[in-house]
Amino acid sequence: MGGVSGESSGPGSATPGSITDVPGVRVGQVTRRGGGWLTGVTVVLPPPGTVAGVDVRGGGPGTHETDALDPRTLVPTADAVVLTGGSAYGLVTAHGVQRWCAEHGRGFRVGPGEREVVPIVPAAAVFDLGRGGVFGNHPTEAMGHEAAAAAASPAGARVERGTVGAGTGAVVGRRFKGGVGTASVRVGDAVVGAIAVVNAFGVPVAPGAAGGGRVPGEPLGSGPALNTTLACVATDAALDPAEVSRTATAAHDGLARALDPVHTLSDGDTVFALATGAVPLPAARPERVAELVRVQAAAAEAVRLAVLDAVASAEPVEVGGQLLPRWPG
Repeated sequence: MGGVSGESSGPGSATPGSITDVPGVRVGQVTRRGGGWLTGVTVVLPPPGTVAGVDVRGGGPGTHETDALDPRTLVPTADAVVLTGGSAYGLVTAHGVQRWCAEHGRGFRVGPGEREVVPIVPAAAVFDLGRGGVFGNHPTEAMGHEAAAAAASPAGARVERGTVGAGTGAVVGRRFKGGVGTASVRVGDAVVGAIAVVNAFGVPVAPGAAGGGRVPGEPLGSGPALNTTLACVATDAALDPAEVSRTATAAHDGLARALDPVHTLSDGDTVFALATGAVPLPAARPERVAELVRVQAAAAEAVRLAVLDAVASAEPVEVGGQLLPRWPG
């Protein structure tokens, strides 16, 4: 498969790359802003039969169906991945995505009928409750269904960035605007893409910056330390369930390179990984290990770029007279 090369020069470039550069992977997003709302949902819809894994590192996670992605369990695949606002309340969006998948015959087949399936739809949430002004305005089951339908539409090939989807109410450093970002990296014949929802206690680490990413003299903001950064990595490399799970683990390095601090007690940092299997890897063990290392290194880099892209793409938001400005770095 050869070496690793970036698809972009990072945030702000004309062609930053996207998780949808992985053939067959699509993204749908629903955004609610105004009238007490500042939240949304992001759905990653892979091709049927995509192998999935996850690694949860944060001390305050809000997740759904992550145990189903353990490589020791029955079903090795996932039918969609949901990234949502609304903290634990927002996890209901996975039910809407599951309903959409069932309507289209996508899922683990349990009977002869076209819709006799159980869709596997893992999800994770960020905390944005009350940021739009009304605590009870959080993503709904219907919004999950809408996002899944959007992912399956022609528009699903293009990923919106910034203050959209699950990143609509996101913040970084407790006082600057976070959001959704995406990027991709090529590994020989394969592509590794990532999408990130950045709602972090920490702040961005600029490339090559000494002493972390904070502006000199700028402390972390005040306010509740309830945060999370979510990411989903996808590749067209053919990985088995254990290899996909290890790729999710490796991809967390991208969070650590892009944010300072990360994986804290008050973050719910979670990374999902998907492998569509279109590009075979060598069967011989030494050669396969070498290619896996390249894919996993690319996963970390794609996540790093996606996190920085999210922060660079975020638009400032004013709610109740309070401004959430862009990160000044």
